Amino acid sequence: MKKLEGKIAVVTGASKGIGASIAKHLAAEGAAVVVNYSSSKEGADRVVDEITSAGGKAIAVQAHIAKKAEIERLFSEGIAESEDRKQTEAQTPLGRIGQPQDIAPAVVFLASADSGWITGETLYITGGLH
Repeated sequence: MKKLEGKIAVVTGASKGIGASIAKHLAAEGAAVVVNYSSSKEGADRVVDEITSAGGKAIAVQAHIAKKAEIERLFSEGIAESEDRKQTEAQTPLGRIGQPQDIAPAVVFLASADSGWITGETLYITGGLH
């Protein structure tokens, strides 16, 4: 079994350069990859073709990641197209996919004086999925 078998990876900016390379490497390790692009459909389709030609799973989804509605659509399409949602949720310790209201309280905490003694740390807001 490959390292990322059964996982879904959404890679932004995956139509060229570093993003394309990351998408291909994730797919090579078994992940189903959502190749996000903003304007380069040709590049995204080329990356998807390379992945699927090598036996991997990939789809291209256009979305501008600076727009909330497009981010939500990107993930919705990616999950719906890549794998069954229940399989994805089963992989999470909380049995569901995180929602914006799950993330917002941590952002408020980090922006407040309550986080004054936290420096140089990475806070993973993943519901326990690592």
